[in-house]
Amino acid sequence: MSRSYRFVPLLAAAAMLAGCASGVSLGEKAPVVAQTATPVGAVAGALPGASAGSAAQSSVAAVQTGGAGQAYGGGAPGPTADVGRSIYFAYDSFSVDPRYQPTLQGNAQYLTTHPAAQVQLQGNTDARGSREYNLALGQKRADAVMRSLELLGVKPSQMEAISFGKEKPKAHGTTAEDYAINRRVDIAYQP
Repeated sequence: MSRSYRFVPLLAAAAMLAGCASGVSLGEKAPVVAQTATPVGAVAGALPGASAGSAAQSSVAAVQTGGAGQAYGGGAPGPTADVGRSIYFAYDSFSVDPRYQPTLQGNAQYLTTHPAAQVQLQGNTDARGSREYNLALGQKRADAVMRSLELLGVKPSQMEAISFGKEKPKAHGTTAEDYAINRRVDIAYQP
């Protein structure tokens, strides 16, 4: 093998990781943020960094409920419509923000009182970065939510953590708001 071709695999790997990297090592375990309650008046479904009443926050609330005033399908399994089913993440992060504690607690309460219930934790990313990097990041996000639910008493046998990476966006635009809506883990109850 000639000298010029020896570095091609290294350059390819570096380019792949550089697409969305910010110091997060995909070999690390996903951190679980300390279990703290959301202060009274805080919005449980808010995006990281979104201020109260922001357009991004309103969009996320509408997406979580399936539209203005429309709850998750009538006979769909899972907790009531007032319990969120998505956990949102900061850019290039897989740390669960404490503001989602009520969402985690609501889902954990349902799962622990319904031991036959099954959920699929679907990790998603925004469109930036390579397909491979985003699949790995989506998996880290799903794993972090799974560990958070386990700490709240949910049996691991009730959960499956998977990644869609950037393949299943909720928002198809390229604005910061669209990207924020796509950086999430959806808690999908299985029939």
